[in-house]
Amino acid sequence: MYGDTKGGMNGMKRDERYIARLLAVLSRHVGKARAISMVELYRFVFEEEPKDKISGTRRLRQLITRLRKEGVPVCSSTETNGGGYYLASTGTDLEVYCKKLRRRALRALAMEAKLRNTTLPELIGQIQLNLTREVA
Repeated sequence: MYGDTKGGMNGMKRDERYIARLLAVLSRHVGKARAISMVELYRFVFEEEPKDKISGTRRLRQLITRLRKEGVPVCSSTETNGGGYYLASTGTDLEVYCKKLRRRALRALAMEAKLRNTTLPELIGQIQLNLTREVA
């Protein structure tokens, strides 16, 4: 289920173990006020120090993305003090995080619209049309 293609069955078992650890740690960090930093979370999940904060934590971010794709409400905050990962404790936590995701997506689409020399509504309409064609 969580296996990487390079590790075969051993990679799958290892990933499942990491996912279990990740969920166990996050279950103690419910709500934004209890967020855990990426480096701390990495230490708990992998039982080692990350090599660096960006590429050294990529594997952790991939596991978090997998959980999110399965509907686990893993949220994050980029605040200087108290930022990190946490499980949504309320619908409000999740709503705030989803609005942040939507704003980020709209900024990316606005940039695409500028590059394509069109308006954002026109681009969104074209994307919607393409999605409708793909589903049909």
